[in-house]
Amino acid sequence: MKVTVVGAGAVGATCADNIARKELVEELVLVDIKEGFAEGKAMDIMQTASLLGFDTRVIGSTNDYSKTADSDVCVITSGIPRKPGMTREELIGTNAKIVETVAKNLLQYSPNTIIVVISNPMDTMTYLTLKATGLPKNRIIGMGGILDSARFKYFLMQALNCSPNDLSATVIGGHGDTTMIPLTRLATLGGFPVSNYLNADQLKQIAADTMVGGATLTKLLGTSAWYAPGAAGAALVESIVRNEKKVFPCCVSLEGEYGQNDICLGVPVVIGSNGWEKIIDYKLNAEEQQLFNKSADAVRNMNQVLDTLVA
Repeated sequence: MKVTVVGAGAVGATCADNIARKELVEELVLVDIKEGFAEGKAMDIMQTASLLGFDTRVIGSTNDYSKTADSDVCVITSGIPRKPGMTREELIGTNAKIVETVAKNLLQYSPNTIIVVISNPMDTMTYLTLKATGLPKNRIIGMGGILDSARFKYFLMQALNCSPNDLSATVIGGHGDTTMIPLTRLATLGGFPVSNYLNADQLKQIAADTMVGGATLTKLLGTSAWYAPGAAGAALVESIVRNEKKVFPCCVSLEGEYGQNDICLGVPVVIGSNGWEKIIDYKLNAEEQQLFNKSADAVRNMNQVLDTLVA
């Protein structure tokens, strides 16, 4: 198995490091446009192999996509990171052309690959990749909901003083501060609803903290987060290459599911060797469906901005 990660910045390198440590593939290619950057990151990661006990071969490439040939999965992290005070929407103009070019370069050498999109604004970049490549919808996956759900579990863990591994909690909708929907009604601890232990005000605060989780970190760090996004990307790759059939909330193309069409948005899906294989219907209540529709409207507005940029 072979995986390519495009973008050797903090998120891409962290994703690559997680993939290498877990020995998910025999070969991992790290690509970046900056001269020598990916080669340096690959060398640094490889120099941990004897210390951490993995055998994955990591190579770097400065914009030479021939080295990515026959990749089973390609992860796109390319683009500028979000700065303090910057919304994901404001990233569209710069990142759209980058992501489209990268996707087409990858397909030139790996026509059968599955593409994972991490670049922001993620929902719009996933939609762009789907439209620009013409690939079957199951082979284009936006990662955002996995990261948002991990942040949701973090805030629940803090409130409940429990292990995050005993929590089941999902965020659907757009990967944005105002578009994501933490499903507090369906969150559980050890199989029991978290509402058994937390009151309505506490759950409302946890949902609010989750929604600004990325912005909070950007303010603290001065740039986008990278440990959790990188780990989330690697978890998605793992479910694909090991055909784990895990259910993850991912940004995928909707054709009537959850009442939406012609949009890529976060919903729970089964992830396996064919990419995303099935959308799970969580049977949203009226309030949740209303929020989902509102999220779709906001993402669709961003997609319309994209149309003017790439016309």
